[in-house]
Amino acid sequence: MLKITEIFHSLQGEAAQAGLPTVFVRLTGCPLRCTYCDSAYAFTGGDWMHMDDILQEIGRHGTRHVCVTGGEPLAQKRCGLLLSRLCDAGFSVSLETSGAVDIRQADERVIRVMDLKTPDSGESDRNRWDNLAALTPRDQVKFVLCSRGDYEWARDRVAEHALAERCEVLFSPAWGEVEATDLADWILADHLPVRFQVQLHKLLWGDVPGK
Repeated sequence: MLKITEIFHSLQGEAAQAGLPTVFVRLTGCPLRCTYCDSAYAFTGGDWMHMDDILQEIGRHGTRHVCVTGGEPLAQKRCGLLLSRLCDAGFSVSLETSGAVDIRQADERVIRVMDLKTPDSGESDRNRWDNLAALTPRDQVKFVLCSRGDYEWARDRVAEHALAERCEVLFSPAWGEVEATDLADWILADHLPVRFQVQLHKLLWGDVPGK
């Protein structure tokens, strides 16, 4: 069983899969407390669900793409089993993870969208740097940026670890913290090999759960 905050059908709002109709499975619980967190309602509560019931609910929506998110989904021990079962069932599966836990427990068929926490997130000391060695070209690394200082920190980490040679790198402005046009200008000025992104779901529906 897994503790589930919500399962819902929406458009993927982030990462390289942005815009695709997707079923989201939001697991309960997270060991981090980022300053910009928009899913704090998933820290507690939720309902226990059997794996078969989770897959049945996902299948009801008739969508090929599934995103397992949180909270921090990998904080639940059986998350890895869920990911493998989704892959076995023929779904295209992505995982949104904080980067504070071992991503190797996720099936290699899964697209792992892994955060690297910036200083202004308040959780940069939780980054698990050995995760970088586990990244493959199908994975993505995401930086959520709250300031020019965060941007410069992220820019330097991209260069230091040659991240763009490992996988796709995503830069995103923290909602209400950095102007999207400013971030776009910084990326262009520095000729960074990264993908700029905004949270599509917030542009469409605002900052509400289940979207």
